[in-house]
Amino acid sequence: LFSFSHKAALYPCAVVCWFNTIGDLPDEDTGMWVVQPAHQANNAPHISVIHIDTIYCAAHLIPVYSTQFVPPNLQHYQTYDHFHKFYIKKYADHHAFEITS
Repeated sequence: LFSFSHKAALYPCAVVCWFNTIGDLPDEDTGMWVVQPAHQANNAPHISVIHIDTIYCAAHLIPVYSTQFVPPNLQHYQTYDHFHKFYIKKYADHHAFEITS
């Protein structure tokens, strides 16, 4: 989160990394939607700056693990770089459940 001022008005903002759903239905086993990072036509990540008033609710993402071990030195801030698919955790709270169901 960050903010900036323009003509005496303060604009609180957030940087958002966008995701696309994989498939037309939630995962059959978990009931959760699977997403992957969105990219623009030039393959650059789809990232935007938005006003915080436009945020409806936070999303909890769980990596989709493969059959390989997770490196023991993987740090939490490396998760988006290491994993390519994520579940949207609809069981995080009531609002998340209502939105994703």
